[in-house]
Amino acid sequence: MANTTRRTAPSALRTFMKSEAAGGILLIAAAALAMLVANLPGLSADYFHLLHWETGPVISPKYGPMTVHLWINDALMAVFFLLVGLEIKREFVDGQLSSWDDRRLPVVAAAAGMVVPALIYLAITGGGPLAPGWAIPAATDIAFAIGVLALLGKRAPASLKLFLTTVAIVDDMGAVAIIALAYTKSLGSLALAAGALVLVVMHVLNRSGVTKLWPYLLLGALLWYFVFLSGVHATVAGVLTAMMIPVKASPGAPDAADSPLHILEHALAPWVAFVIVPLFGFANAGVSLAGMSPAILLAPLPLGIAAGLFIGKQAGIFGSVWIAAKTGFACPPGRATWTQIYGVAMLCGIGFTMSLFIGGLAFPDSPELIDEVKIGVLAGSILSAVAGFLVLRFARPWKDARGDDADRKDSSEPNGESDVLT
Repeated sequence: MANTTRRTAPSALRTFMKSEAAGGILLIAAAALAMLVANLPGLSADYFHLLHWETGPVISPKYGPMTVHLWINDALMAVFFLLVGLEIKREFVDGQLSSWDDRRLPVVAAAAGMVVPALIYLAITGGGPLAPGWAIPAATDIAFAIGVLALLGKRAPASLKLFLTTVAIVDDMGAVAIIALAYTKSLGSLALAAGALVLVVMHVLNRSGVTKLWPYLLLGALLWYFVFLSGVHATVAGVLTAMMIPVKASPGAPDAADSPLHILEHALAPWVAFVIVPLFGFANAGVSLAGMSPAILLAPLPLGIAAGLFIGKQAGIFGSVWIAAKTGFACPPGRATWTQIYGVAMLCGIGFTMSLFIGGLAFPDSPELIDEVKIGVLAGSILSAVAGFLVLRFARPWKDARGDDADRKDSSEPNGESDVLT
């Protein structure tokens, strides 16, 4: 009897949305569209008018009436940071950062990858009125970077993706701390006390074994309101809420795929990747180039940001990995050559989302400086993405660099890479 089972071709849209590069590609497209619209005579005014369109009440006197731009940067990005917080918690509980041995390399690499760009930025800008932007080149855009790495397919070993992901997660932790501590000028004590009380209630629910998600989400929205009022950037509420989400399906049970944390993480991921982050890119990447000359790239602010991202990130991350390997402090990524590790260090210079976000916090009252921030972030991120891609695309694979007998040597050499990583 003939087999009548029909095999339907997979949906191109579903295939694209499941690919690791999809989020990064949409972000790039959104940023390019923003630049295009911001410079088209017939659409430029409408683009900027839309961003500043007043669409809500005055929640905080500090910000005034809510606008489209505020809803995206302070409310939707709080959901982005909620997902970041969930990923951080998962990695620390049962993932690649669950032990100190696992944390050594990404912590050292991320720390160096934040300090060196900041120092380069300060050296070029000379501090002064531009000093508040020191943290702009210190961040890595994980979606953008992973998207570029995914485009390389098998040319990038799995160990490099793991290394990039863990470094970016630790980097996100640093960025959250910077946002909370360095860009908070005044605090509302009453609102902070109310927010702390909400956190206590969420903690009690967690310790009591409550695994339903809706109480945490309702309390998380309330926490966002109080944090927004307090003067601390509202996106911090997303991370704090994530820390309270139970990681176990029930008290005493091991972490499982049906745990509240995993359920929420998987529910949020597509919305963040395909809606929130592209919206943020569209709302923040647009800058009018009217009246600007190429010389703007050599102005202290954009030059400091671009150099921090492109030079500082690769120098800090690659240098720290090399020193950690040489001193025996930590082992470098397995089955990867130094050239490939260098290429990934370059990809970490893609700051885009986080850098634009911090730039808006650093110079909130200066549209001219924010435009310069956007130019510096775009230049540094594009240079890092293109250069990192090319280095990884043409780097000799680990096995070719070692020779045909590489697999036979794996059992006698740490990480199977001692004669390549020298």
